[in-house]
Amino acid sequence: MILFNLKCAKNHEFEAWFRDGDTFDAQAAAKKISCPLCGSRKVAKAPMAPRIAKRSGKKSELAEKQAAILQELRELRKKVEANFDYVGDRFAEEARRIHYGEVDARGIYGETSDEEARALNEEGIDFVRIPWLPRHDS
Repeated sequence: MILFNLKCAKNHEFEAWFRDGDTFDAQAAAKKISCPLCGSRKVAKAPMAPRIAKRSGKKSELAEKQAAILQELRELRKKVEANFDYVGDRFAEEARRIHYGEVDARGIYGETSDEEARALNEEGIDFVRIPWLPRHDS
């Protein structure tokens, strides 16, 4: 296993483990890696410094902050799933129907492309994109 520092198109840096360098290359080419902060799938290796094991079991301050942020995102996902209706890839269509009063207003969540998100924004439809963490850590 190898740990790589990665950077997304929005310059967010994060770490991920891979079986080997070829596995990273294959997953990156297939856009199977996403930034945990913004969801961008345009990911590349970031410059890395060699890691030297420390004798203490303390986490670094950055690692603790990252862990706290990831936990908050997991909690947010739980709240959204418990309180909003999942509309899948029909998110943009359903958001428009709610915005224009064609259906009763309610909280929804789902998927939408960058292009659809830009169109919703241009129409003045309020929504928020949330980095959606997988349910498991790998």
